[in-house]
Amino acid sequence: MVDTARAKLFRARQQRVPPGRDEKILASWNALAIAGMARAARIFDRPEWLASARRALDFIRANLWRDGRLLATCKDGRAHLDAYLDDYAFLLTALIEMMQTTFVSADLDWAVELADVLLTCFEDAEAGGFFFTAHDHETLIHRPKPAFDNATPAGNAVAATALQRLGHLLGEVRYIEAARRTLTLFQPQLAHPGSASFLEALVEALTPPTIVLLRGPTSAVNEWQRRLAREWSGLCLALPNGLALPTALAKPEADSVNAWICSGVSCVDPVAEFEELRRHVLTTE
Repeated sequence: MVDTARAKLFRARQQRVPPGRDEKILASWNALAIAGMARAARIFDRPEWLASARRALDFIRANLWRDGRLLATCKDGRAHLDAYLDDYAFLLTALIEMMQTTFVSADLDWAVELADVLLTCFEDAEAGGFFFTAHDHETLIHRPKPAFDNATPAGNAVAATALQRLGHLLGEVRYIEAARRTLTLFQPQLAHPGSASFLEALVEALTPPTIVLLRGPTSAVNEWQRRLAREWSGLCLALPNGLALPTALAKPEADSVNAWICSGVSCVDPVAEFEELRRHVLTTE
């Protein structure tokens, strides 16, 4: 009965002119979706969500990343418009989430490139913070620095959080200092109701994030990561044996999982039992 009614309704609806659909693909909005899907895939152990996020990320890299810079939009196979602060900041966040779900060295390399473009092309090195448009963008009457959350998070807040996290992962002081300058600039506005994203950045600036690095056989480190993600939302990278890693992440390979728990540049002795790791991170939040 219901199926019959639905079929009749569908046929009647087909007689109407359908509403228009905006079919352009935005780097920034896709980056938000990628970050959310990667995190959800990690917590709920849904590989199909991660696969969808990976397809979107690969699309952006193949179509919107040219000569070391991003383009903002793509439609009907044509990508154009120089990307904005949100595009870079949201995509950097997405890459950090992807790395925490399944570590791919190319994602880390791209994250570093994006972070360097933020500092080189968007940062106000004197006053702090990031402009919405790049230094080589067309001249505008006003060049804003987005400070407040609206329908999407504030670009400056997202950039500060992402740069802090990448900076702590890699021990890169330039990123951490750029985030600090941003927070200092916008500190008088943090009491505004639209500053939730900035408050997240401030919390991590005041207390450097706990970072867990898992090293060992692929299946084992991935299982530890999945189990930990169900209860703990901190930064955790599963780094299987055989990966070539930068110095900051280079931990010795092992026949079973070893977990390094780090804060800033300091790490405690490796933990070889999952329950010990779990107790440590849950009691230090």
